[in-house]
Amino acid sequence: MNNMSELSHFDETGKIKMVDVSGKETTVRRAVASAKVVLSSATLQTLKTQSTPKGDPLEIARIAGIMAAKKTSELIPLCHQIDLSKVNVTAEFTEDGIFLTAEALTNAQTGVEMEALTAVSVAALTIYDMCKAVQKDIAITDIRLESKTGGKGDYQRG
Repeated sequence: MNNMSELSHFDETGKIKMVDVSGKETTVRRAVASAKVVLSSATLQTLKTQSTPKGDPLEIARIAGIMAAKKTSELIPLCHQIDLSKVNVTAEFTEDGIFLTAEALTNAQTGVEMEALTAVSVAALTIYDMCKAVQKDIAITDIRLESKTGGKGDYQRG
């Protein structure tokens, strides 16, 4: 068989499965993800003066990201339901848009990478939704895991 045996969500016959984490140790796990929303200088100026028709996009995006993290297992079919100890989303202005980060923590048998990635993705989509009336060519880029700790192997983007 090709690379199917290396992917955790496939069994030995190639059928999709949910990973059994019952034998894993419960540990504190943390993940940080980031994303960029590329905006024009005119849209950035509009955001900085908070004069969009729907309110303050950065604060609404932060809350949307936190809410999305809590629903990750409902959105991604093979994700486990986990209790989140903490989710925080930050949004900061950059020269060419908004830089988002999300931190997710849990004390569980599986990691929180998907929750952190879901949080920044939905936060970015929320900014897109709130700014699409003033800019049509918004780009969401560089959605990525920055770090994870607490599982069988830690990861830190270089």
